[in-house]
Amino acid sequence: MKSLNEHLSNYAAYHRDRRNIATHFFGVPMIVLGVAALLSRPAFAVGAVTLSPATFVIAGSVLFYLLLDLRFGVVMGMLMGLSGWFGASLATETTAVWLSGSLGLFVVGWVIQFVGHYYEGRKPAFVDDLIVLLLGPLFVVAEAGFALRMRDEVRQAVEAKVGPTLIRERRHAA
Repeated sequence: MKSLNEHLSNYAAYHRDRRNIATHFFGVPMIVLGVAALLSRPAFAVGAVTLSPATFVIAGSVLFYLLLDLRFGVVMGMLMGLSGWFGASLATETTAVWLSGSLGLFVVGWVIQFVGHYYEGRKPAFVDDLIVLLLGPLFVVAEAGFALRMRDEVRQAVEAKVGPTLIRERRHAA
């Protein structure tokens, strides 16, 4: 398995424009919440615990994050747990509310992502490697940590490989 620095560096290579990174702070959480809600049906009780497809996807994702890095894994576990709670709450609504809310979050989140990649001038990373769909949420958490001056050793390793973030100027055809 690749290391945290390798995964973040590979993902960051597609995300060096600060405007693209900023869109990820909105789009990625919306996509995660939409997926968590969509996967929260059907739900079934096993004793006092309610399980759904979201439960298993979230558990697998959190295990992946914990294996990559304990500190980021714990934060991701808390955030994914909140996403699961949100998804389960939305799934208790009527089918119309659940479906429109879930799909709305998912679609609008992706629209925001594509706007960011317009600024980046590069396609989204998942086009080349589907595993990065798990890395988007971790990337947002890592970028938030970097902005708060946390995990500077990880930021330095990523920037050593792919360079610092910047604002790109789009070139227009003459």
